[in-house]
This record gives sequence, C-alpha cells and structure tokens, in this order.
Amino acid sequence: MITIQEEKGTLNAYAKGVAIARKFVQQLSLEEKVECDISEIILGMECGGSDTTSGLASNPTCGICSDMIIDFGGTSILSETTEFIGAEHVVAKRGKNEKVSKEILELVQNCEKKAMSLGVDIRGGQPTPGNIVGGITTIEEKSLGCIHKSGTKEFQGVLQYADIPQTKGLYIMDTPGQDIESITGMVAGGAQIVIFTTGRGTPTGNPISPVIKLTGNKFTFDSMIDNIDFDASKIISGEESIAETGKRLFQEILKVCNGKITKAEALKHKEFGILRIASTF
Repeated sequence: MITIQEEKGTLNAYAKGVAIARKFVQQLSLEEKVECDISEIILGMECGGSDTTSGLASNPTCGICSDMIIDFGGTSILSETTEFIGAEHVVAKRGKNEKVSKEILELVQNCEKKAMSLGVDIRGGQPTPGNIVGGITTIEEKSLGCIHKSGTKEFQGVLQYADIPQTKGLYIMDTPGQDIESITGMVAGGAQIVIFTTGRGTPTGNPISPVIKLTGNKFTFDSMIDNIDFDASKIISGEESIAETGKRLFQEILKVCNGKITKAEALKHKEFGILRIASTF
C-alpha cells in the first residue's frame, strides 16, 4: 500500500506508484497470447439507461449470447438484484433446484428489507425518470425486460458480491442497480468480458475487462456512435430476428476476446466503484 504520509507528499506517492506500475507493464510485455476455449469465458451482463427497446431487443439479444456461451461450456452472470423486483417469481422458477429457487426469492426479499431499514422505498423510485422518458411504465415491466439478458438456462446458484462461480453455467450475483458498482463486482468475480445493454445510452467502461455496449434504439446508436459498439435495432425494424442478432453479437464477443478494442477502451473509460459504508441500490 502507498500512503502519502509515508512517502512524504503527494508527488512522491505518485512517483512510487508509477515505478511499481512500470515494473508490472514490463512483466506483462513478456506474456504471449495463447488459445483459450470458449468454455473459459465468464460473461458479465449489465443494463443501464433502459427504455422500451431494452426488453424487446437488446436484452433478449444478450440472452441469446448467454445461452450460446453456456452451450459451449462457459459461464454467465446476471447482476442487479434491485431489477428483479416484481419478476423474482419468474427468475426463481428457473433455479436448478428448490434450494436455488429459494435463494433467489430470499435475495430479493432481503434487498427490499435492507432498503426499507434505511428509509428507501425501491418500488417507489422505480422506474427512474430516465426509464419513464424512455417509455417504461412500471417496475414490473422494467424487471421483466431486465431478466431477458439471462436467456433460457437454469440458474446454478446465487453469488454474493464479487464471488467467483465454482462451476460452469448461469448464475445470479447480488449487486446493486448502480451500473459501475455492479460491473466492478462481476469483474472481481472473474468476468473477463461484459455486455452492457442500454436504451438511452452510456459511456461506461471498466479498468480490467472490456465492456461491449449495445442498444436496440436506432436513435441512440446513431447519436452515441462514439460510445455504443453494437446496433440491435434491426429487431425493432423487423429486419432481423432476435436469434440472428444474438448470433452477430456472439461473433462480436469473440472478436473482442481476440483483441478488438471496444468503444469504451478507445475512449479510455475506466469507471470503477465499490461500496464503502453501506449497500447502494
């Protein structure tokens, strides 16, 4: 750990940090690329700035990719506990057994209890003003759209924040609805790549894992083309099926795994956040 007091000033602390980082870069430069099987992928799934196209296009597209990765023997993580509220019974039915189903229901119940203990009414604050402008009318509508990101597979278990999946398949991680903090938890839990679906647009990236952002909103894609990697709006226009768009996104994931730079990486968006005092929602 580097502390300003021990290094006798901010500039000295910066200099020590740079020196350490330089050694890491030198060591990293000696590493060579090696082939990895698709089964080694752990996919993190996030949504933010949702609108009506999220549940209709971008989230189901993400779900197709999740299913494909699991079919290849890989792992997917669905995040944002607050965005299961109102649809938790639908998610729980997909637990691989009664124990997992019970854990999913308890996860949402505990989240609501924790929020109420802090004087926060999650149901009263959802959907957000941005969601409403984007056409989402109720928390149930938002949640039902959110869970489309997880595809159709059974949930193998519930992970606590930043926990690493111990087996392959689909998992839920207990993260807040705050996008950056949620992504940080999944990456800490081993996600090497993140799909971030958005309706209204977001610039979010991550310091460690590439974040592929996609939208089903053609206006958002055109107006934020510097930030959005993938256009799923052909589903809305009827030019492509969800399955076809999902297969295109799967190929995009493989390209990024092989070194293609995402928009967030090119713009050096490296957002990072973890809770410090209490849980966020």
